[in-house]
Amino acid sequence: MAEKNDIDHLGHVNNVVYVRWVQEVATAHWLYTASEELRKKYTWVLLRHEIDYRNPAFLGNKITGYTWVGKHEGPKFERFVTLLHAADGNVLAKSKTLWCLLDYASMRPKRIEEDIIATLQTGSQAP
Repeated sequence: MAEKNDIDHLGHVNNVVYVRWVQEVATAHWLYTASEELRKKYTWVLLRHEIDYRNPAFLGNKITGYTWVGKHEGPKFERFVTLLHAADGNVLAKSKTLWCLLDYASMRPKRIEEDIIATLQTGSQAP
């Protein structure tokens, strides 16, 4: 939900807040789908954000986020997030982010194996 501190001088949600929401959707998806064992073994670092802003959000608006994964190569994979106005389904923003899988113990990049891909595809959906 858009809160008072999210609103900028133009009266709508600041663009930086959309970046936070994209990260929150991605994190929530990982926490929901990954086992405790995987969460202890691996973590992610964000390498790149691309966001297309479509419509403004305003104070009190409820926001829904959908995520799904794209291509992967080595330790990197694409994640897509669409943010929607919950009341009417209007698209607020669409993003494409690039993430890198890290071994939690060493903090070094780790090649994404099929078990991780299967986990990431669980619960993923485009709106």
